[in-house]
Amino acid sequence: MIALQPGALRRYTPWLTLALWYVAMGSSTRLALWWGYGQAAQVGAGSLLWIMPAGLVADAVQSLYMLAPLALFLWLCPDRWQRSGIMRGILLGGTALWMFGLLFSAATEYYFFEEFDSRFNLVAVDYLIYPTEVAGDLWAAYPVGRVIVIGALLACAMTWLLRAPLTSGTRVVARFAARTPPLLLLAAAVALAIAAFSTNSLGWSANRVANELAANGPSSFFRALRTSEIDYHALYATRDPAANHTLLVAQLARGGGSWANQEAGRLDRSFPARAARLGKLNVILISSESFGAEFSRLYGSDRDWTPEFDRYAQQSLWFRHTYASGTRTVRGLEAITLSMPPIPTESVVRRPGNENIATLGAVLRRHGYHTSFLYGGYGYFDDMNSFYSNNGYEVRDRSDLRGTPRFANIWGVADEDLYDMTLAHADELAASGQPFFIHVMNTSNHKPFTFRTGLESLGIKPTGGGRESGVRYADYAQGYFLREAAKHPWFGRTIFIIVADHGARVYGRQEIPLRTYEIPLLFYSPGNLAPRRVDSLMTQIDIAPTLMGLLGLPYTAPWFGQDALNTAEQGRVAFFNHNHDVAMLRDGALTILGLQKSVLNKHYDAHTDSYGNDAPVDAAMNDLTIAYYQTAYELFKAHKFDLPPP
Repeated sequence: MIALQPGALRRYTPWLTLALWYVAMGSSTRLALWWGYGQAAQVGAGSLLWIMPAGLVADAVQSLYMLAPLALFLWLCPDRWQRSGIMRGILLGGTALWMFGLLFSAATEYYFFEEFDSRFNLVAVDYLIYPTEVAGDLWAAYPVGRVIVIGALLACAMTWLLRAPLTSGTRVVARFAARTPPLLLLAAAVALAIAAFSTNSLGWSANRVANELAANGPSSFFRALRTSEIDYHALYATRDPAANHTLLVAQLARGGGSWANQEAGRLDRSFPARAARLGKLNVILISSESFGAEFSRLYGSDRDWTPEFDRYAQQSLWFRHTYASGTRTVRGLEAITLSMPPIPTESVVRRPGNENIATLGAVLRRHGYHTSFLYGGYGYFDDMNSFYSNNGYEVRDRSDLRGTPRFANIWGVADEDLYDMTLAHADELAASGQPFFIHVMNTSNHKPFTFRTGLESLGIKPTGGGRESGVRYADYAQGYFLREAAKHPWFGRTIFIIVADHGARVYGRQEIPLRTYEIPLLFYSPGNLAPRRVDSLMTQIDIAPTLMGLLGLPYTAPWFGQDALNTAEQGRVAFFNHNHDVAMLRDGALTILGLQKSVLNKHYDAHTDSYGNDAPVDAAMNDLTIAYYQTAYELFKAHKFDLPPP
């Protein structure tokens, strides 16, 4: 039996003091998050009766991990060192620094929740890879200096108030043998936590935001860090690959084409040339940062922040019911470029082994196109330059800009400057007589939302205008680009596509809050495309096959998307990613695949944005969802998502 001596227990008083402080801080943060954002997500005050105790447990478990080094130090430190004045100074100074770090993290988490309705997740992990951009963005968009000062003052004040319990262990004698049993108990508690508790163990609610509130922030971050590149088969529901292949052949055949290379375990479809076709028109595709449908009057918004898009949409092939695949730029680029479901957990744009695969550019190059990717920021961010250059695109970013930009911030140059660079590049390519495909990714609709002067009459403030100014400027710049393009000789032989990379932010109580995934989309080409409204389901992965259908050029590719203009509306599917979850929507049925091989069925009504959480198990829907995601993962990992030989 382990005997615990009072003197030995007092040796660990600093550990207990900091553990209690951490749990109290976690509870305070949780209440602040609930007050600021939980109520808007329908997390009522009654839910706090389980959220707060669950959070208490989550914080207590995390304190075991965070304070384990301190426990080891207190165990190993000899008595004569422990009882010195120097040790008291080290304990107090170390405590102040530790508290400051956690207070700063809590403030950061509050602002992160404002943007993503979530504890730290994969987005936070990805952002840490690019500290220059993120630090610059945070400094410009948030009161970082104020948070640092307040956090430092609070940390010093709390350390001073707790100085007695923090240093009480430096005034007792606790021999090594006596101070070992308490450490063994702590070690047993850590082992039990590792074996029996995970970050989402207490996420019992059907309300996603409630589960996020109950969780611990640092624990959520380390879980995301640990699972950013994971083995799909180990953690997600799977089926027999041959059965998956059979299901997908039947599903994808609805969009026409003939099958090729099935004996090699591939999923290639071949499409012949279409008689009624536009031919080798130039294509300029704009991925518009955070340009959600929630800002467009045409999509039912009362904000009317996108008058340029709305005006051009009515002169275009306009898709009224379009969804993004994810909540990050790399997910939008992946879907548009590869026509692939968003396999968990990392985008293909950032995965190893993504060279020479079946991009839209690769298909067009086989028809003699020059393909380019132009980005308003530095393209090393999110590996965009690497991905596109390794897939045959000519890449240009802000470092290639000629002259001084109208304005710039940490994320990139003004959209107007990016579009001027695009126009000049198109002029160069048109002069060569070669058809071209230019994929443009803008950046201005992003915090810190800084813009040039002279646009105030359009509701665009140089600073302090927030999201409204960001959306209005992105919309203004897109209109500017189309008006300027009309002055160039290649304009009449060009299709312009404008689509958001994702919505402005993810919010809502559901695991996959679908309303926030709705985005605008248009195909504009006066004289080539008659204005038309398309109300059937359209997604980012459908853009490439729909474009190829309009051009009427023959091709073979392993794409998962469908030509939205030549595929029956009934049974059309859409794919979504949010953090570690992925989902598929078909005819109002929603299947969500999560970690630990979880499968969840719901009904979704897009008109009312309402979910039926009591949906019965839909085995056929589940099988098809698994088939899509598992097969996409397996084809990519097996290097079978390249283009087959001509």
